[in-house]
Amino acid sequence: MTRLQQLFDEHGQSPWLDNLRRRWLHDGTLARRRDAGVRGVTANPTIVARAIEGSPDYDEQFRTLLAQGRSVQEACWELILRDVEDALEVFRPVHEQSGGTDGFVSVEVAPALAHDTRGTIAAARDLHDRMKRPNLFVKIPATAEGVPAIEAMIAEGRNINVTLLFSLERYGDVIEAYLRGLEAYQGDLANVHSVASFFVSRVDTEVDRRLDAAGGPAAAALRGRAAIAQARLAYQLFRSCFAGERWERLARRGAHVQRPLWASTSTKDPAYADTRYVDALIGPDTVTTLPEETIDRFEDHGTVRRSLDGQAEVEQARTDIDALGAAGVDMADVGATLEAQGVAAFARSFDELLAQLSAKAAAWERGGHRAR
Repeated sequence: MTRLQQLFDEHGQSPWLDNLRRRWLHDGTLARRRDAGVRGVTANPTIVARAIEGSPDYDEQFRTLLAQGRSVQEACWELILRDVEDALEVFRPVHEQSGGTDGFVSVEVAPALAHDTRGTIAAARDLHDRMKRPNLFVKIPATAEGVPAIEAMIAEGRNINVTLLFSLERYGDVIEAYLRGLEAYQGDLANVHSVASFFVSRVDTEVDRRLDAAGGPAAAALRGRAAIAQARLAYQLFRSCFAGERWERLARRGAHVQRPLWASTSTKDPAYADTRYVDALIGPDTVTTLPEETIDRFEDHGTVRRSLDGQAEVEQARTDIDALGAAGVDMADVGATLEAQGVAAFARSFDELLAQLSAKAAAWERGGHRAR
């Protein structure tokens, strides 16, 4: 049994691959990852851009789409959705064997819509209607404008992956949006699924930067403590919100909890252990997303034990967050900063992808020959 399989079988955590490449769909790499314990796939605009920009695997389809009169932007979405459709098929057996609770593949709405509620609703609805797959997740960012779009899509019975979560305050808003959406939906709640993607390592990167600027031994002692502490407290919030009379009414209608998903689990600081954000956040009813390098490291030397919600871990998390506040670190401001950075980075990646595709199309037109 692989360590990834242990995560699910022994601790109820679903490991997903945080990357997608067309070549992996054709050479069997993605299927082999599935068979070794990966239970879903997610990606973001930066990952998509790197896949398309760095590979000739998309050239033939891109050239065909242009010849059909598609715009560069329309063709770009067709490239993305082809990979998503193929990945959905790879993970269809997992979806069926899990009774519809796993085996998901995610595609994100256009990053430019992050602050456009109506535009996000229309785009998410369109993606679901175009794909028509039960194991599709459409990703919506957890911006102030994204939260009502999340509620609206859940109220229509659509599966949503909430992304770019960086703070406990916004996480509470997202949970409330999910519950309100479920309460408004008149269909079978057993068919509605959602995850809430809480970003991890980026939190330490920003908090450590602030601690380094503050200086002093007290600040230095808190380096690398924020992200895991906040994620563990997020799990406590999850457990408290998906309990009690309100939740039980929904559960009797077949509702599923909105699982916390740990995103950004690769270690950014070389001073930290390379599997720390996987090892420290293992617990039931969660998803952990890992790039392939992190999967390989975790399989080699990761620690498989329930580490998310023990009494000692939770008490330490509360102590660490309190200490960070006393040291002058405003975690709500950290969350707002990282949200703005994440939205901007995803928009920039998508714009750069469109620019590179436009340049490629122009070069082909000037050259008058087929892409090699």
